[in-house]
Amino acid sequence: MRDKLYTGTTMDVLIVVSNRHLGALWSRHLERIGATVSLANSQEDAVHVLQESAKDVIILELTLEDGAALAVSDFASYRRPEAKVIFISNGRFFSDGSIFHHCANACAVVPSATRPEDLAALAEHHATH
Repeated sequence: MRDKLYTGTTMDVLIVVSNRHLGALWSRHLERIGATVSLANSQEDAVHVLQESAKDVIILELTLEDGAALAVSDFASYRRPEAKVIFISNGRFFSDGSIFHHCANACAVVPSATRPEDLAALAEHHATH
């Protein structure tokens, strides 16, 4: 295992993704680098988690099956403005970079095919800045 870069006590991450298996895969990689991870599969679940606890990073699927990712991002911007949002896209949504104009807390947009270890490293990077 590589050394952690995150200098806080524990990096706290919320993953919001429709595919539970993919969420579990990403979660395992984040936990390997010392993160505490919460999983949500819908807008409603994600909002509930954000009402209960602060997060350093939110990994958020742009095309949620149950709810709207932009609503989650907007709520996080209001309720947890310190949280950075990494958007996951399996399409060409916001490929022009306009997501950064719409979502003040957006820090990255990556394809859903991104390797889990790369996603974990990206989350760790944004948790430190």
